[in-house]
This record gives sequence, structure tokens and C-alpha cells, in this order.
Amino acid sequence: MKKIAWKKLNVDEVASIIYSYLKKKGMEATLSGGACVSIYSNNRYKSADLDFVMPEYERGEVDAALKELGFERTKSWRHYENPSCPWMVEFPPPPLAVGEEVISKTKIIKTKHGNLRLLRPVDCVKDRLAAFYHWGDRQSLNQAVMVAKDNRVSLKELKRWSENEMSLDKFEIFKNLLKKK
Repeated sequence: MKKIAWKKLNVDEVASIIYSYLKKKGMEATLSGGACVSIYSNNRYKSADLDFVMPEYERGEVDAALKELGFERTKSWRHYENPSCPWMVEFPPPPLAVGEEVISKTKIIKTKHGNLRLLRPVDCVKDRLAAFYHWGDRQSLNQAVMVAKDNRVSLKELKRWSENEMSLDKFEIFKNLLKKK
């Protein structure tokens, strides 16, 4: 494999290289978390890691594939680092979900380095709102607003989801911020 100039790449390019390589090795993954916020906000928010959720996988297969890309597993069983890459790679446990809702629809984007499967913008907003709803994380609330402003998201779907998360009061805070910014 040719050497990759990781530091010269954008978050979506790095993520697409990793996604495409895992897929080539027979492993399906979906990018979630803060990296999706980075992508959907045109890098106004900068994530430090790439969170990929995979249905089920053999740890040895993931270790071997990522090693070929220059990543080594850290002491944590789900984190991988490459000293040449500005992003850590993490594998949160399945299922792919936001709050109590399992996600079945995702989005594929194309980069010059390959495809990337990631959360849809509306699910990225839900992911950030979940941190606000359950832990009071205001930074995540601001990220949800940022993504919702820059992308088409269904407020009706967000309201339905928020009701299921028993957080309609906090959904109103989000809606009011969305109107202001």
C-alpha cells in the first residue's frame, strides 16, 4: 500500500479512506459522532476522532486492516491511533443508534478517495441533541443547531424523536436557537 499523507487530508477524506478499506476487507461501517458534525458544518466544528459503528466484527480483522493503514490499537479496546494522522479512530459498540432509536437509513457521500457511509444530517442532529437531552451538553446543542442550519432536516421527525426521548421541553430550546441563529 502506498504511503498516505494523512495530515494533508480533510476529515471526510480520511474517513472515506478508512471506510473504503474496511469495506474492501468485507467489513461494513458507518461514521457517526462529531466527525459527522465536522462534515455537515463544513468543518466549522472540528472533531478529534472518527467514530465508526460496525454491526459485528472480529477484533483481529479490524486490527489487521487498520494496521495496514498505519493504525495501532491503543490500550483501550476500541481506539486506534496513527502518529501521522490527526484523527483517532474509534469503534463505539453497536447498534447504530441515537438515544433509544436504532438507525436503519444512512447516507453515502463520495470523495476523491472513495465513498463514505455516515449518519444522515437529521440523525447527526439527533445524536448531538441526545447529548444535550441526557447530559445537558450545551456544546452538543450548538452543534445540533449548526448542522440543522446548514442541512435539510425534518423538524417533524426531530420532534417525534424528542418526544420518544421524553425531551420535548429541551426540543423547544433547540427550536428557539434554530430560529435565532
